[in-house]
Amino acid sequence: MGLFDMLMGMGVGVDINAKVDEARQDDNAILLDVRTREEYNAGHIEGAVCIPLDQISKAARLYGNKSLYVYCASGSRSAQAVSMLKQAGVQQVENIGGIGGYRGTVVRG
Repeated sequence: MGLFDMLMGMGVGVDINAKVDEARQDDNAILLDVRTREEYNAGHIEGAVCIPLDQISKAARLYGNKSLYVYCASGSRSAQAVSMLKQAGVQQVENIGGIGGYRGTVVRG
């Protein structure tokens, strides 16, 4: 794996805003926030489901047949989550990076 592949796997170079729009156009898509519950409550993308990284197997069971758009704070945890979900057999899963790059309204609570 080259540096470019590694960075893309971490969501670097991915426009989270475009990916959120893409997910919202897909009735089969789930926006998946893999940060902690506390981070999620401090501010998340509207409509996102919170399943922290340490509970990611739950996402595979609940949403394994959906298109998963995964984000976290910076793209690192979401890259780990995508790798774990792929190992669990989830076919449609993508790291869309970190919420820090999101320009839309965030929901608190």
